[in-house]
Amino acid sequence: MTGDVLLDARDLHVWFELDRGGELHAVRGVSLRLDRGERMGLVGESGCGKTTAILALMGLLPSSASVAGQVRLDGEDIMVGGERTVRPHRWRDVAMVFQGAMNAFNPVKTIAAQIAEPMRLHGTLPARAARARAGELLELVGIPPARAGGYPHEFSGGMRQRAAIAMALACSPKVLLADEPTTALDVMVQAQILELLRDLSDQLGLALIFVSHDLAAVAQVCSRVGVMYAGELVEDGPAAELYRDLHPARRDIVTACSPSSALPAMWARVTCRGCPLLVVAV
Repeated sequence: MTGDVLLDARDLHVWFELDRGGELHAVRGVSLRLDRGERMGLVGESGCGKTTAILALMGLLPSSASVAGQVRLDGEDIMVGGERTVRPHRWRDVAMVFQGAMNAFNPVKTIAAQIAEPMRLHGTLPARAARARAGELLELVGIPPARAGGYPHEFSGGMRQRAAIAMALACSPKVLLADEPTTALDVMVQAQILELLRDLSDQLGLALIFVSHDLAAVAQVCSRVGVMYAGELVEDGPAAELYRDLHPARRDIVTACSPSSALPAMWARVTCRGCPLLVVAV
């Protein structure tokens, strides 16, 4: 950590109204800080609240949700006025790569049009310049600009995920939130996307929150890890330290992420950042 705090979430709570009455307290007093250019992993089992927490940072929760707490961006509390104060920062300062890239795109619009749309809506570039910038962003994430006129179904899964990252970068944000961006991708493509996120963070000075249940993936990208369990952030610290001394929540994650015994030749235990417990593909 550099000590130059960019994003500072304090005592964040999220409740959901239930159809049968009552409410679900999904996120319970989560506080986290992110320095400029820092890459933080947010891990936990399914349903622990990690995706809900980062959606709350961008004000993207449904109307059935109630949120309390502070989210300070460069010292400004962007949640104090609800949607009115969050909207100017969404995509311009904080952007998100959603889980499942196919669901992030409109199937009847070209990739270029969808990457250009945030720039047009936020007034960062006029329409013609935004289309040209879309090609540049695709090239930045490893897709030939000539493919900009294609439709989502014409892209492979890995290419769609790269295009989703390009769309998140459209307005040159300071913070990128990546919600399990390698889900449903094969092992080789996963590795390429992880490398891309790490390289973009270094190249653009992006701060990154990488949400995953895959400890090996987080170790490849992040130097710091927060562990969520039952809606709470139970630990937060350097990746190497957390992996060496496993909290019970992390033991569950390691067990859940261990490969099938039917594929012994494809997997090996390796030491990564001082941690001998990670199981990664080789």
